[in-house]
Amino acid sequence: MIFCVEDDSGIRDLMIYALNAAGFEARGFSNGGDFFRALEEELPELVILDVMLPGEDGVQLLKRLRAAGAGWEIPVIMATARGTEYDKVTALDLGADDYLTKPFGMMEMISRVKAVLRRARPREEACILKAGNLELNTGRHMVFTGGERIELTLKEYELLRLFMDNPGRVFTRDQLLRRVWGAGYMGETRTVDVHIGTLRSKLGDRKDYIETVRGVGYRLEAKT
Repeated sequence: MIFCVEDDSGIRDLMIYALNAAGFEARGFSNGGDFFRALEEELPELVILDVMLPGEDGVQLLKRLRAAGAGWEIPVIMATARGTEYDKVTALDLGADDYLTKPFGMMEMISRVKAVLRRARPREEACILKAGNLELNTGRHMVFTGGERIELTLKEYELLRLFMDNPGRVFTRDQLLRRVWGAGYMGETRTVDVHIGTLRSKLGDRKDYIETVRGVGYRLEAKT
């Protein structure tokens, strides 16, 4: 089942028709209230979420969805008429898996839906990753340093998890963009530097765990 949250009834009906024709089941919603009531009945495989909505906009709905327990796992494609890099980065940083820039064709939409579903990983068993005094709980999506919880954005969390999954391995900026932001992201590599900087600031006196390898990229060096 795919949920389409779009206030324009003509676009919404066309999206549902195209998805059904491609072999998917789909339901449409014009606002966030109806969308979240439907989530209480069933969890979809994927959500296509318009940014410009009456009441709560798509960004606010994405924040609520990612804050909900099971909502963390649902892949989300954001649809926006703006198409600026800022809007795309904002959506991806909040946990969107991909984006569509309006006006988009139905074939492009179906292609992106299939690609995101292929990338979606099955729910994994929780585990604890450790590096010195750093501790990352994959089941609860929480990070602690010296027993104190650190609040991270989704992309900061994914960066840190990638490093902690691969201690000592050097990642280039391009590799980090592909692994964390997705192959379709067309932004600049400085996005990585900005997020590494904010992640380091939140790690406090543990910030030196993420080392800069000059001319190459970054790595996590576990220290005791």
